[in-house]
Amino acid sequence: MSRRNIGVAIAIPEPFGSQLQQWRERFGDPMAYAIPTHVTLLPPTLVHDSELEKIDEHLGQAAAAERPFVMGLRGAGTFRPVSPVVFVQIAVGIGDCERLEKLVRSGPLERPLRFPYHPHVTVAHDLPDDVLDEAFGALSGYSADLTVSGFSLYEHGRDGIWRPQRDYALGQLIPGRSI
Repeated sequence: MSRRNIGVAIAIPEPFGSQLQQWRERFGDPMAYAIPTHVTLLPPTLVHDSELEKIDEHLGQAAAAERPFVMGLRGAGTFRPVSPVVFVQIAVGIGDCERLEKLVRSGPLERPLRFPYHPHVTVAHDLPDDVLDEAFGALSGYSADLTVSGFSLYEHGRDGIWRPQRDYALGQLIPGRSI
């Protein structure tokens, strides 16, 4: 039986997505262009192809249950020393992300997490400490406001790149869709 590695995330819209992706590239993060700029709702998860239709229906229902919301990105944060990650913090919309994550990571996508859910936008990962320090300093004054109107299902390709497969609009149920 064939399996896929999927994830679910809120894509950071333009121009902010490209800006943060360029910062990630500047810091030398090799994953800068393999992972679109995002806020994770479901971390990488292996699923059987036979589950995709049920997952699509579940994600459609999760999206329909929520409404678009404003997200404010402000400054830098880090998970060090637990994990070598620097991120842009979500200052507005945290509760919205938490509700959406809980809806997504239920039903056919229910799974335990390695760490408690903390919505964020990664800008540097698995890099030397001096580079993580540089990323933290460079983005300490970052600020952006955006509207979150949906989320996407991503698939991890054999080439190591995460690609969107399906978009789900918040507040809308689209019947009869399948992957």
